[in-house]
Amino acid sequence: MTYLPENATTDDTSTGAVSAEIARSWLLVNATRPQTFDAAAESRADQVILDIEDAVDPAAKPSAREDVADWLSRGGRTWVRINDRTTDFWSGDVDALKGIPGLRGVMLAKTESGAHVTETFDRLGGSTPVIALIESALGIEEARTIAEARGAFRLAFGSGDYRRDTGTGADDLAMAYPRSRLVVASRIGKLPGPIDGPTVGSSHPVLREQSALAVSLGLTGKLCLDVEQLPVINEVISPTRSDATWARDFLADFESRGRVIRDGSDLPRLGRAQKIDRLATAFGILPL
Repeated sequence: MTYLPENATTDDTSTGAVSAEIARSWLLVNATRPQTFDAAAESRADQVILDIEDAVDPAAKPSAREDVADWLSRGGRTWVRINDRTTDFWSGDVDALKGIPGLRGVMLAKTESGAHVTETFDRLGGSTPVIALIESALGIEEARTIAEARGAFRLAFGSGDYRRDTGTGADDLAMAYPRSRLVVASRIGKLPGPIDGPTVGSSHPVLREQSALAVSLGLTGKLCLDVEQLPVINEVISPTRSDATWARDFLADFESRGRVIRDGSDLPRLGRAQKIDRLATAFGILPL
């Protein structure tokens, strides 16, 4: 199970953002472009991640880190993707970010063990949630221990680096296994559903198809690199209006019959209806 303390900051509803536990779209923003931070924060992304890892040349990482810390200190509120535990940059990242009020949490790159999560969580003060970005064969193999680590908040899939590490193709069948491993590990660790990797390119039909596939496998969020992708991701990962109508009709009927279970299908349908209704309410989706 997850060992995130009660004082960890994960509820963003007071700021108007969709809570990180159920956030659908996660917009990655290059930290070398501080002039874009405000616009990203005001975009349709459920959550924003300022990236001081892969998006930044090693020589520029210290200045990018300073720009991120400065923006957060001046009232900005986002997540930050930090460098992985095995690099020399990790220590500087956590020290620079520790205690900054605007830090919603960190995404730890290239997570390959539960210890990577816990050490990051502890160095940040024990109250900052950690999204473990899993990007390698070893990370997928250790997904359960990572999900159960103290401080783990959600798992995310670094699909591009995973393909590079394993030589796996990008087709749906080849990528189903690692995605499913993250879904199962998240369930065992009592975490929210995992966050899928980004879809590269400008084709909205492809993005829609890949987002729907992720949902069918049990993932509940998606990384993205372009603000134009946000509406598609948010739509596909949300319940439909017809789903919301079915859920509310089912719950109303269940209440009207005194919450009596009629057969073996009622409890699974009740759980599905409650989940759909909860998400539809959070995302502002009205029934038909």
